[in-house]
Amino acid sequence: MAERLAAWLAVATATLAAQLYQPGPQVLTFLSDADDSDQPYALYLPRNFDPARKWPLVISLHGAGSNHRLNLRRVLGRGNLPGETDAEATRRWPPLPDVDFIVASPLARGTMGYQGLAEKDVYDVLADVQRRFPVDEDRVYLTGLSMGGGGALRLALTRPDVWAAVAAVCPVVPPELEHLAGNALNLPVRLFHGELDPVAPVAVSRKWHRLLLDLDVPADYIEYPGVRHNAWDRAYQNAAVLEWFKQFRRQRFPQRVRFVTDAYRYRSAYWVELDGLTPGETASVDARFTENNRLEIRTSGVDGFTLKLAGHPAFVSSRPLELSIDGQRVAVPRETTPAFRKVNGRWQPGRYQPSHGEKRPGLEGPIGEAIAGRHLYVYGTAAAGSAEEIESRRRMAAQAADWSSPRGRLLVFFRVLADTEVTEADLRSSHLILFGNRETNRLIARLADRLPLELNPGAPDYGLVFVAPAGDRLVVVNSGLPFWTGAERTRRGAFGFAPLIPRLLDSFGDFILFKGSLDQVVAEGRFDRNWKVPPEAAARMLATGAVRIR
Repeated sequence: MAERLAAWLAVATATLAAQLYQPGPQVLTFLSDADDSDQPYALYLPRNFDPARKWPLVISLHGAGSNHRLNLRRVLGRGNLPGETDAEATRRWPPLPDVDFIVASPLARGTMGYQGLAEKDVYDVLADVQRRFPVDEDRVYLTGLSMGGGGALRLALTRPDVWAAVAAVCPVVPPELEHLAGNALNLPVRLFHGELDPVAPVAVSRKWHRLLLDLDVPADYIEYPGVRHNAWDRAYQNAAVLEWFKQFRRQRFPQRVRFVTDAYRYRSAYWVELDGLTPGETASVDARFTENNRLEIRTSGVDGFTLKLAGHPAFVSSRPLELSIDGQRVAVPRETTPAFRKVNGRWQPGRYQPSHGEKRPGLEGPIGEAIAGRHLYVYGTAAAGSAEEIESRRRMAAQAADWSSPRGRLLVFFRVLADTEVTEADLRSSHLILFGNRETNRLIARLADRLPLELNPGAPDYGLVFVAPAGDRLVVVNSGLPFWTGAERTRRGAFGFAPLIPRLLDSFGDFILFKGSLDQVVAEGRFDRNWKVPPEAAARMLATGAVRIR
């Protein structure tokens, strides 16, 4: 009785919620917990939408300089009319084809390349659509064009088990994605490209197609002769990509899982979850059922993992599980989520637990991790000789919080606070970007003895930036020169679509020390697993006399 009542309430709630929306194109918003802002996305609801059934969903990512409204038109095959500018096309919805899909297109802050905060927005939109409408979780598809095509590949390869299939149109792909290509083993991929594309060379998709096929990924490729950087006009014509999606459902329990990562943020795929790795270094797992209840697993750079086998057709919980890990036979506890850890080079049952002070999920770096979620920019008010000096410090923090540029306006709203204005609630809920040193910023002084690095006050020609844990949150400290000093003379983050500030912070790793300008880097990189500076970088830093290392 209780189960029937719960099912009835779920249907009734979905029906009531769906009545608030009209079929066809529209713009909705979700509340972002990163900056307490309403963020828009374009949505298409089928004309025959029925809240009593589960619907397939397409997430579609726009290109650079575009937006959610334009992209919804394009993915449904209604691009700009002849002579129509993007601004004009944004103002109205043309007649759209009737398709049996819900389609959502995030703004994702604008032109940011679908990394960091923009990536979070995509998953927030996915969650918001699933909250409002009855979505079939096994029929969630991903597509994108140009910048969005590269973003689609990135999201698909880092979290392949979310999607049923992915279609990338004339993608601009970051080169660091290549080592993740094999993650799409169980994910159908289709690439589209124009032969004469002057923006995203056609060689990129040709190379990716070969790479995917060589790794046994179910991939195909369509190239349009004589077409330039508008392959979406052909790929999305008459909503054709949705017809391709129709044949696929997500594989929840593939026979084989092959997964590569270098971050806890992306640590699971299908029925395998990595519990122990070194952030910034490649970790991989290749696990397969050779027959029912018999598993062979190969790992590299992994110290612990968990198998989530409940529901897998090749797993029978009433029978023993035979397991070989890296050639070693391992006893298996009788449970649906057995965990294993490496001890003195040997595998044994038991969950890997990070030791005290060790990097862990949510606290692993790099610096970009702190700005991918909720964070504050904090300037110091201590040891200030005048109100003008405090105002100068405030302007520095405000410049860091203003991610937009004349060429790219982003929909971000970060708070800038004095060190005396930050509350205990802020400390619990937000990562902090702190400017100054222990003498000038009270929060840095409060944390100083727990931070791995410190710039000596007598080193005015240096800039130091690093990330470190502070309780359950991260702090980024910028002492000395602002981190953007001399950025115009470097090509840091040159691939990224984001404006200067987030692009630089995403390029820094866990720490960077420079002298005079960013084009004169003394040392940079990732801390080890225990938040310690690697020996070679430590030697270079100490040789300057500008830095203390704990």
